[in-house]
Amino acid sequence: MLLCKKYEVALNKEDKGEYKMEFYQANQQDVEGVADLFDRYRQFYQQPASNTDAYRFIKERIVNGDSIIFVAKKEMEYIGFVQLYPTYSSIAMKKAWILNDLYVVEKERRVGVAQQLLNLAMNLGQQTDAAYITLETAPMNSGAKQLYEKNGFVCDTAFEHHTLSFTSK
Repeated sequence: MLLCKKYEVALNKEDKGEYKMEFYQANQQDVEGVADLFDRYRQFYQQPASNTDAYRFIKERIVNGDSIIFVAKKEMEYIGFVQLYPTYSSIAMKKAWILNDLYVVEKERRVGVAQQLLNLAMNLGQQTDAAYITLETAPMNSGAKQLYEKNGFVCDTAFEHHTLSFTSK
């Protein structure tokens, strides 16, 4: 399911001036680059590094079409990604999306990369006539929370979320 053709965006970083980045939906040629970002993303959340497992996981998602992944690249370097999983709303009787992962390498933060990736995610929701996009983030991740709230995401206080874990710590 191709939802986004490659496009370029000029962003401005105070210490480096303007430079171009490209954003597009990941495919099998992007597995290695996305897996590296995914492994770093997991480490941000205190998970052990495992590029081999990250590669396998991302490859399975792309090959099986289990998720939609959009990437950001600057001069052939992978600098960010967002991954969404499809689900459904029984109440709305429509598709919905879980924005499960959004990550930008530290040196490229605060120049609009995350915003562009989030725009792609929101466009996906609109293009697929989804009822909503849902996400969760760590309470201490204030930068992400600000980004989401700036874009209309609202912290859900109406429902409790419960999790049954099948993995040991």
